[in-house]
Amino acid sequence: MRLKEFRSYYEPLIQQELQDQIEALSIPASLKESMNYSLQAGGKRIRPILMLAVMHELGANHPDALKVAAAIEMIHTYSLIHDDLPSMDDDDLRRGMPTNHKVYGEAVAILAGDALLTYSFGLIARLENISNDDKVNLIDLMSVSSGAEGMVGGQILDIEGEEKKLALEELEQVHRLKTGALLTFSILAGAILAQAKSETIVALTRFGEHLGLAFQIQDDILDVTGTSEELGKTAGKDENSEKSTYPGILTLPRAKEKLDHHASQALQSIDGLDGEMALLKELTAMIVKRKN
Repeated sequence: MRLKEFRSYYEPLIQQELQDQIEALSIPASLKESMNYSLQAGGKRIRPILMLAVMHELGANHPDALKVAAAIEMIHTYSLIHDDLPSMDDDDLRRGMPTNHKVYGEAVAILAGDALLTYSFGLIARLENISNDDKVNLIDLMSVSSGAEGMVGGQILDIEGEEKKLALEELEQVHRLKTGALLTFSILAGAILAQAKSETIVALTRFGEHLGLAFQIQDDILDVTGTSEELGKTAGKDENSEKSTYPGILTLPRAKEKLDHHASQALQSIDGLDGEMALLKELTAMIVKRKN
């Protein structure tokens, strides 16, 4: 199956799962509306698609796969809501729409993000078709990748790095945590549901780490070369915030070389796995060549 066909099939299912999960909650209407606003705003759904693509490549199906995919997207969406707040990146646009706090106010936006994060763990905890060991493993890895040891830790390093000239190694550490950790978890969640062998998980971990860096380097490049209309968010934010970026440290041509290096390393990581891994290769190419 080609990536375009795969995404066309699964993206509406992910969207519907997200909507069903939130609509089933007995919560204040304003909170539900705010949560749904950001979840239904679109986006590429790269993280849940990666998870489902790993399962497909490993020849696995799982009745709870869409629920796990939804939990991953909830965490990603919570991070975007909080990232856009005035105390963080202070952005007015996300996915071409006004950011959550611009529509619902800062207090509701913060609480909507909190609700999405905490609900995602409950969603995993209540899965019915998975062993307790695998469930605990998913929850553990999800907490590490999204918390202080992963995404949140990376966000702190990102904030502390503003108005500073970071070394390349320091910048890579920021993005291994801020971007790469949750992306890698998405890949490993698919491997866990597929009951993958340990050597497969090792290879997919390396794949995720390099793919995460490639993703962020392309983000940095697009912040320089893209427009707000193309990106669906404010272009030039990194420079305005005096953040260290790959183009800023390396120059734009060398940042593109670094992007190609990590994309190549990601593909090499999965070369020895059974099967063609065609979807993962196409996803890598999509991430490297994307325009938003």
